[in-house]
Amino acid sequence: MAVLRSQLGRQPRAVIGVAARCVCGNPVVVKTKPRLDDGTPFPTLYYLTHPDAVGAVSTLEAIGTMKEMQERLAEDQELAAAYRAAHERYLAERAELGDVPEIDGISAGGMPDRVKCLHVLVAHALAAGPGVNPLGDEALELISGSWRPDRCTCAPLEA
Repeated sequence: MAVLRSQLGRQPRAVIGVAARCVCGNPVVVKTKPRLDDGTPFPTLYYLTHPDAVGAVSTLEAIGTMKEMQERLAEDQELAAAYRAAHERYLAERAELGDVPEIDGISAGGMPDRVKCLHVLVAHALAAGPGVNPLGDEALELISGSWRPDRCTCAPLEA
Protein backbone atom coordinates (compact mmCIF):
# COMPACT_ATOMS: atom_id res chain seq x y z
CA MET A 1 0.00 0.00 0.00
CA ALA A 2 2.91 2.34 0.68
CA VAL A 3 4.27 1.82 -2.84
CA LEU A 4 0.81 2.40 -4.30
CA ARG A 5 0.46 5.58 -2.25
CA SER A 6 3.79 6.76 -3.65
CA GLN A 7 2.84 5.85 -7.22
CA LEU A 8 -0.55 7.55 -7.05
CA GLY A 9 0.39 10.48 -4.86
CA ARG A 10 -2.66 9.76 -2.70
CA GLN A 11 -4.13 7.05 -0.55
CA PRO A 12 -5.30 4.10 -2.71
CA ARG A 13 -9.03 3.36 -2.51
CA ALA A 14 -10.89 0.05 -2.47
CA VAL A 15 -7.84 -2.02 -3.45
CA ILE A 16 -8.35 -5.77 -3.28
CA GLY A 17 -4.92 -6.72 -4.55
CA VAL A 18 -2.28 -6.30 -7.20
CA ALA A 19 -3.43 -7.63 -10.57
CA ALA A 20 -0.13 -7.08 -12.45
CA ARG A 21 3.40 -6.33 -11.29
CA CYS A 22 6.58 -4.94 -12.75
CA VAL A 23 9.42 -7.44 -13.07
CA CYS A 24 10.89 -5.80 -9.94
CA GLY A 25 7.74 -6.58 -7.98
CA ASN A 26 6.17 -3.12 -7.81
CA PRO A 27 2.47 -2.82 -8.65
CA VAL A 28 1.50 -1.92 -12.20
CA VAL A 29 -2.24 -2.63 -11.98
CA VAL A 30 -4.48 -2.99 -8.95
CA LYS A 31 -7.82 -4.73 -8.71
CA THR A 32 -10.46 -2.66 -6.94
CA LYS A 33 -13.83 -3.25 -5.32
CA PRO A 34 -16.89 -2.30 -7.39
CA ARG A 35 -18.07 -0.08 -4.54
CA LEU A 36 -15.86 2.36 -2.63
CA ASP A 37 -15.88 2.37 1.16
CA ASP A 38 -18.16 5.43 1.15
CA GLY A 39 -20.73 3.51 -0.93
CA THR A 40 -19.93 5.12 -4.27
CA PRO A 41 -20.16 2.69 -7.23
CA PHE A 42 -16.76 2.26 -8.90
CA PRO A 43 -16.85 0.52 -12.30
CA THR A 44 -13.06 0.47 -12.80
CA LEU A 45 -12.07 -3.05 -11.77
CA TYR A 46 -8.46 -2.72 -12.99
CA TYR A 47 -6.60 0.51 -12.31
CA LEU A 48 -3.22 1.39 -13.87
CA THR A 49 -0.84 2.67 -11.18
CA HIS A 50 2.71 2.51 -12.54
CA PRO A 51 3.78 6.12 -13.23
CA ASP A 52 5.77 5.32 -16.39
CA ALA A 53 2.95 3.20 -17.83
CA VAL A 54 0.43 5.92 -16.98
CA GLY A 55 2.64 8.51 -18.68
CA ALA A 56 3.14 6.42 -21.80
CA VAL A 57 -0.59 5.78 -22.13
CA SER A 58 -1.34 9.47 -21.52
CA THR A 59 0.90 10.28 -24.48
CA LEU A 60 -1.12 7.88 -26.68
CA GLU A 61 -4.31 9.61 -25.62
CA ALA A 62 -2.82 13.05 -26.29
CA ILE A 63 -1.87 12.19 -29.88
CA GLY A 64 -5.38 11.01 -30.80
CA THR A 65 -4.97 7.25 -30.64
CA MET A 66 -8.43 6.80 -29.11
CA LYS A 67 -10.13 8.53 -32.04
CA GLU A 68 -8.34 6.28 -34.53
CA MET A 69 -9.24 3.17 -32.51
CA GLN A 70 -12.86 4.34 -32.26
CA GLU A 71 -13.05 4.72 -36.04
CA ARG A 72 -11.66 1.21 -36.58
CA LEU A 73 -14.04 -0.19 -34.00
CA ALA A 74 -16.96 1.14 -36.03
CA GLU A 75 -15.64 -0.38 -39.26
CA ASP A 76 -14.05 -3.69 -38.21
CA GLN A 77 -16.67 -6.23 -37.08
CA GLU A 78 -14.07 -8.73 -35.91
CA LEU A 79 -12.41 -6.09 -33.73
CA ALA A 80 -15.83 -4.99 -32.42
CA ALA A 81 -16.72 -8.58 -31.49
CA ALA A 82 -13.42 -9.10 -29.66
CA TYR A 83 -13.86 -5.79 -27.83
CA ARG A 84 -17.40 -6.77 -26.82
CA ALA A 85 -16.06 -10.10 -25.52
CA ALA A 86 -13.50 -8.16 -23.44
CA HIS A 87 -16.37 -6.09 -22.03
CA GLU A 88 -18.34 -9.22 -21.12
CA ARG A 89 -15.31 -10.77 -19.42
CA TYR A 90 -14.68 -7.54 -17.50
CA LEU A 91 -18.28 -7.54 -16.27
CA ALA A 92 -18.09 -11.20 -15.26
CA GLU A 93 -14.86 -10.66 -13.31
CA ARG A 94 -16.29 -7.64 -11.51
CA ALA A 95 -19.56 -9.48 -10.73
CA GLU A 96 -17.54 -12.06 -8.80
CA LEU A 97 -16.86 -9.28 -6.26
CA GLY A 98 -20.51 -8.44 -5.65
CA ASP A 99 -23.60 -6.96 -7.20
CA VAL A 100 -23.65 -3.19 -7.67
CA PRO A 101 -26.92 -2.41 -9.49
CA GLU A 102 -25.94 1.19 -10.28
CA ILE A 103 -23.19 -0.01 -12.64
CA ASP A 104 -24.87 -3.15 -13.95
CA GLY A 105 -23.81 -3.64 -17.57
CA ILE A 106 -21.28 -0.81 -17.43
CA SER A 107 -17.66 -1.85 -17.68
CA ALA A 108 -14.98 0.78 -18.13
CA GLY A 109 -12.82 2.48 -20.72
CA GLY A 110 -15.78 2.92 -23.06
CA MET A 111 -16.32 -0.79 -23.64
CA PRO A 112 -18.14 -2.22 -25.52
CA ASP A 113 -18.89 0.48 -28.09
CA ARG A 114 -16.49 3.35 -27.45
CA VAL A 115 -12.83 3.95 -26.74
CA LYS A 116 -12.91 6.36 -23.82
CA CYS A 117 -9.87 5.58 -21.62
CA LEU A 118 -6.77 3.77 -22.77
CA HIS A 119 -5.49 3.59 -19.17
CA VAL A 120 -8.35 1.23 -18.31
CA LEU A 121 -7.90 -0.83 -21.46
CA VAL A 122 -4.16 -1.24 -20.81
CA ALA A 123 -4.82 -2.13 -17.17
CA HIS A 124 -7.32 -4.77 -18.29
CA ALA A 125 -4.88 -6.17 -20.85
CA LEU A 126 -2.10 -6.39 -18.26
CA ALA A 127 -4.34 -8.00 -15.64
CA ALA A 128 -6.09 -10.46 -17.96
CA GLY A 129 -3.12 -11.28 -20.20
CA PRO A 130 -2.66 -11.12 -23.97
CA GLY A 131 -5.58 -11.88 -26.26
CA VAL A 132 -8.38 -10.69 -23.97
CA ASN A 133 -8.66 -6.97 -24.69
CA PRO A 134 -7.61 -6.26 -28.28
CA LEU A 135 -7.35 -2.49 -27.93
CA GLY A 136 -5.53 -2.81 -24.61
CA ASP A 137 -3.08 -5.19 -26.26
CA GLU A 138 -2.67 -2.77 -29.15
CA ALA A 139 -2.02 0.16 -26.82
CA LEU A 140 0.60 -1.91 -24.98
CA GLU A 141 2.33 -2.57 -28.28
CA LEU A 142 2.21 1.12 -29.16
CA ILE A 143 3.91 2.14 -25.89
CA SER A 144 6.48 -0.67 -25.95
CA GLY A 145 9.24 1.71 -27.03
CA SER A 146 8.88 3.74 -23.84
CA TRP A 147 7.36 1.27 -21.38
CA ARG A 148 6.94 -2.50 -21.27
CA PRO A 149 5.84 -4.77 -18.43
CA ASP A 150 8.91 -6.97 -18.83
CA ARG A 151 11.42 -4.12 -18.44
CA CYS A 152 11.72 -2.29 -15.12
CA THR A 153 11.69 1.49 -15.24
CA CYS A 154 10.76 1.94 -11.59
CA ALA A 155 12.44 4.75 -9.77
CA PRO A 156 13.14 3.91 -6.16
CA LEU A 157 9.88 4.61 -4.40
CA GLU A 158 9.70 5.76 -0.82
CA ALA A 159 7.47 3.58 1.30
